[in-house]
Amino acid sequence: MNHDSYGDAYIRGILNTVKTIAVVGVSPKTSRPSYFVFKYLLERGYRMIPVNPGQAGGELLGQKVYAMLADIPEPVDMVDIFRNSDAAADVVREALALDPKPAVIWMQLGVRNDAAAGIAEDAGLNVVMDRCPKIEYGRLSSEISWMGVNSRTLSARRAPLLGKGIQRMSLQRETLAGGTTGATLRAKRDDKS
Repeated sequence: MNHDSYGDAYIRGILNTVKTIAVVGVSPKTSRPSYFVFKYLLERGYRMIPVNPGQAGGELLGQKVYAMLADIPEPVDMVDIFRNSDAAADVVREALALDPKPAVIWMQLGVRNDAAAGIAEDAGLNVVMDRCPKIEYGRLSSEISWMGVNSRTLSARRAPLLGKGIQRMSLQRETLAGGTTGATLRAKRDDKS
C-alpha cells in the first residue's frame, strides 16, 4: 500500500467499522494532542481505551487506564499510536500478540515507521501512518468545513444548523464542500475505483 496518500474511502471505511480504539501513549494533560484526540473520539461514540504505563490503574475521562495492550480485557478494533516512530514497531508487535488481533494500526501525525507498517500488513491489518483520526473524522464528516476550515470556498456564509447545540456530522456525508469542481469530481471518482 502507498502510505504517502490514502483515499477517502479507505479512511472512511476504517472510521465507520472500528468501534473500540486503544490509544497507546495518551496523556492525561488537557493541553496535549493525545488528550484532544481521545476526548473527541470518545464524544463521537467510539469506545476509547487509554494505554499509558505511567497512568495505569487510574482513569482518563471515565475510562480505566491500562499499562499495556495485553492488559485490556476486551477486543480492540484499532490501536492508535501516540509514541515516537521508533517505538511503533514494538507497539505493533504487542498488538499482533492480542487475541483477537486488532483490524487497524493507526500511527498519529509525525509517526511513520515503514517496517512496523510492513509487519502489520503482513499479518493482515490495515495501516494508516502520519495521520490523525480526529482530523480525518472532522474532514470526512464535514465538521471541519462546517467550522470554516478546509472548505475550498471563500465565503462568509455558514452551513445551516439542523438544530440547537453542537452539530454532529456523519461520516456518510459527501465531502464536496464549496460546490462541484473538476478536482472534487475527480477525487470522488478516484475514491470509487
